[in-house]
Amino acid sequence: MRWASAVSEARTFDAAVADAAAAVRADLGGGTADLVVAFVSTAFAAHAPRLAVALCDVLPHRMLLGCTAEGVIGGGHEVEHRPALALTAARLPNVVVTPFALAPDALPDEDAPPAAWHAALAVLPDPAPEFIVLADPFSCRADALLAGLDYAYPRSTKVGGLASAARGPGENRLLLGDAALLDGAVGVALTGDVRIETVVAQGCRPIGRPLQITRCHENLLIELEGQSPLLLIRQMLDTLEGRDRELVSQNLFVGVATDAVLPGGGGGDFLIRNLIGVDAERGILAVGERLRDGQTVQFHVRDARTSGDDLAQHLDRFRAAPAAANARGALLFSCLGRGVHLYGAADHDTDLFRERLGPLPLGGFFCNGEIGPVAGATRVHGYTSSFGIFGPGARRA
Repeated sequence: MRWASAVSEARTFDAAVADAAAAVRADLGGGTADLVVAFVSTAFAAHAPRLAVALCDVLPHRMLLGCTAEGVIGGGHEVEHRPALALTAARLPNVVVTPFALAPDALPDEDAPPAAWHAALAVLPDPAPEFIVLADPFSCRADALLAGLDYAYPRSTKVGGLASAARGPGENRLLLGDAALLDGAVGVALTGDVRIETVVAQGCRPIGRPLQITRCHENLLIELEGQSPLLLIRQMLDTLEGRDRELVSQNLFVGVATDAVLPGGGGGDFLIRNLIGVDAERGILAVGERLRDGQTVQFHVRDARTSGDDLAQHLDRFRAAPAAANARGALLFSCLGRGVHLYGAADHDTDLFRERLGPLPLGGFFCNGEIGPVAGATRVHGYTSSFGIFGPGARRA
């Protein structure tokens, strides 16, 4: 297995294709790539439909997957808000690459059996495939898609992101083979001698203490341990000083425990969700997640230092794991809210990746929602960096 990645900021689309393709082909050592993953910046989005044809002579390949994006990542570098094309390619011996596309109305029903998903994707669950998934945020019910994939392929890893080059429906492009789709979702299933390991850094740290939900309705948080959530936030503010007090006022999030109830009120993993509304009169919070009575939540905060420290810790844990020795290449699906917007400089996350894991080929894009697993369930995240790290080795039962 061999991976290569490059990014070009050439002024024209054709020049960018030639530059990036030449660099990738050289690093692959020639030959045909089994998979090319391409991310096309907003400035070049109108040219995206002809990328497959443009690549034919300069980078021979069997399958193309990609989308348009506000920012792209290639060759281990991040390019935001400028014309650019990022290409990441792989030679995948003993791996079958199966493409799939799902129109917005083609998702199986929530009660559909796993067989309906297997038929919709034309992908069998055994041997367990690994998935790269790209979706249009305006037309695809991404949460339903990922829940269905987890249900139908429980032993498979899914990584990816939501296209980010559009401000409205029909403006993104999803690339699959020689097709450029306006909506839905596309992806590839990788079956055989391949495994995806993940590093999902949500970029937050907990503040206060874990609290149990005693009353909620759908995404409305009404009571925590019998008290108003807003009252508890105000009480917490009174105990804080300086930077933490400022962060709670401006960058407060809700961590929802992935276990229904955490014994003793602590431990476990948290799924970080936005605080999307406040009813000051009733003291109720609206959270970007469906809630259940009995769940444990904890308030979290985020800033550049917290996000950087969180990613460093996740990468260090992966580096210490046996799977790190098998890593051959990686894709990074990072939030539009990270990068220069968060850190004040480019290449923060890619530099940290290289510092911790060495010069692995790394490509990707800045997403309008990042796909990756937390505590065994695949979710769409925000403000997250989700890495898919590829290496040989079939997934075992």
